Amino acid sequence: FICCLAVSDMLVSISNLTEMLFMLLLEHGVLVMRPSIVRHMDSVIDMLICSSVVSSLSFLGVIAIDRYITIFYALRYHSIMTLQRAVVTMASVWLASTVSSTVLITYYRSNTILLCLIGFFLFMLVLMLVLYIHMFALARHHLHSISSHQKPPTAHRGGSLKGAVTLTILLGVFFICWGPFFFHLILIVTCPTNPFCTCFFSYFNLFLILIICNSVIDP
Repeated sequence: FICCLAVSDMLVSISNLTEMLFMLLLEHGVLVMRPSIVRHMDSVIDMLICSSVVSSLSFLGVIAIDRYITIFYALRYHSIMTLQRAVVTMASVWLASTVSSTVLITYYRSNTILLCLIGFFLFMLVLMLVLYIHMFALARHHLHSISSHQKPPTAHRGGSLKGAVTLTILLGVFFICWGPFFFHLILIVTCPTNPFCTCFFSYFNLFLILIICNSVIDP
């Protein structure tokens, strides 16, 4: 799952950088192509970007679920997460990401499609938040049990603080890097002509840079 996340993150970065390079070459006249070919290549690159974004989000959620099973069902982990189920999960994520990105790029003007993408982001965010908070609560409970038999009980406070910082960094970075992009999509659906929204739209390239930064931070 971590290898798949790494591949997804690499594709996010490479796709965005390829599109930027492609546009720069066209703008400066270095690359001359027919408009129909340019539109076709742009659609292919956009589909690759969208597919890698969806797969990256999906594998973040899959890794969270895998960690959850590891902690709460440790003795049954190898019977629950078999190699066959892992392979099926990975193949399903890649297939679903490809199909959904194709639909999204084809019908990108539809608000329904954008709402589905926004809903997917919020679902993954809530899923990871709930799972990691539950795991953190269990870790805190274990630390409390251990520290109650020790003198002085400082390990509990130190361990809990360390766990809280880790959780905050994990979800904070995810939300900061992905939040502006999906907020951009929300504004497209809710207020496309509002002056504030129009101003916010002008920072779209910055939102893409944040997504690339998340790809760098994930490892």
